[in-house]
Amino acid sequence: MQITLDLPDDLAARLNTVQDQIPQILEFGLRELEANAQDRFSGLTAVLEFLAGLPTPEETLALRPSAELQEQINHLLEKSRTTGLTPDEKKLWQRYEYTEHLVRIAKTKAYIKLNSAS
Repeated sequence: MQITLDLPDDLAARLNTVQDQIPQILEFGLRELEANAQDRFSGLTAVLEFLAGLPTPEETLALRPSAELQEQINHLLEKSRTTGLTPDEKKLWQRYEYTEHLVRIAKTKAYIKLNSAS
């Protein structure tokens, strides 16, 4: 499918340098837009924004992925075990792993903070 867009000059210049990645950029952007429309943490951006908001230790420990995000993770895990991941899926998996790492660090610090307060 071919799509024609009218873009501001500065955005067009930025996209010109990554023309071969425009489908990926659109896919990631759409995922984030869809995730932001959800009430729970279905997008990785929402998780990072939550942590950047300096939640209480209790809020941090209660953080869980949404059903949608968990389903995406489970799908990639299963595909990795069976047919293997595409390069784009591998990049997405790496984003999930990195975000999970950050959440684990935050939860560890929250747990320590709660235990030291008691």
